[in-house]
Amino acid sequence: MNDIAELERRISAALERIGQGIDDWPDAPDAAPPAAAGDKAQAELTEALEAERATNAQLTERVRAIKEKQENMVGALERKVASLTRSLDAATQELQRQRRLNGELTAANSALSDAARNGLAEPHLINKSMLTELESLRAARDADVAEMEEILAELKPLIGEVA
Repeated sequence: MNDIAELERRISAALERIGQGIDDWPDAPDAAPPAAAGDKAQAELTEALEAERATNAQLTERVRAIKEKQENMVGALERKVASLTRSLDAATQELQRQRRLNGELTAANSALSDAARNGLAEPHLINKSMLTELESLRAARDADVAEMEEILAELKPLIGEVA
């Protein structure tokens, strides 16, 4: 940004010099400077104008390049945020699933313990407890797989840079 401010300052100074040169230019034909002096002054002004046009073109190109770079960076950051948001949403869903299954597992184990204390062998309670525990283990595995996929997604660009 300092470069842009410096370039703006230079352009403003050049435009002031041009304006001063125009103000100093005589208006009346009888007050015109001698031809050689007038041609020299005009040549100097033309040269200054061309130099400022070249500088302006360079500044315009720099501003365009900076803007393009900024837009690319913003786009990359937006894509990264979207990716991280999707990962966070998936992790949140897995966590909620795991909490629900853990609650079900606790209830099933409690019912199984009550039946065992009362001397009742309830096969359906045992089956329910085993199925809930199996589902809980699957949820934990899915969460681990999702975490590994996140890690691999972060490593792929690094591996690509090295290779």
